[in-house]
Amino acid sequence: MISYISILRGINVSGKKLIKMNALEAVYEQLGFLDVITYVQSGNVVFCSEIDDSNEIEQLIKSKIKEVFDFDVPVIVLTKDELEEIVADNPFTKDSSKNTEFLHFTFLQARPDYSSIESIANKRQEGEDIAFSNNVVYLYCPLGYGNTKLTTNLLENLLKVEATTRNYNTTMALLKLASIK
Repeated sequence: MISYISILRGINVSGKKLIKMNALEAVYEQLGFLDVITYVQSGNVVFCSEIDDSNEIEQLIKSKIKEVFDFDVPVIVLTKDELEEIVADNPFTKDSSKNTEFLHFTFLQARPDYSSIESIANKRQEGEDIAFSNNVVYLYCPLGYGNTKLTTNLLENLLKVEATTRNYNTTMALLKLASIK
């Protein structure tokens, strides 16, 4: 069995694309996933599966959500090991001057188009920092994520890939849940 984390984008935000977490759990169980646990109300799910292809799992989840709730939702699926690596590679946690309260991870559905990195970096505001990898953008937003110009929408548009953002605490909680499976 492989421990997975799925991160859905845009559910239960501003009263749109509403999915109760018990209904989301039921969808995952209908797909044959085991030990399904949701975390907070924004589409974070930890589960186990014998399927060893994250892309296949993403498509299964997207299709089932479309079938059951009648709307499309971007879904990013990571293994526990992938999430561990993402967390370990965060360059900002190694800098003691950076407060984890202001760290965010923008998870990318696929390898991004790197041609816009300089344009994105130029959008940084005072004190902000950004670092790129193949499957995540690391953000440091000391003025708060709600005040940054480095939004998920901007990153999606310029990197030409679906994405969703989680703060440091949520990311660490998901990793902890996946680690006990």
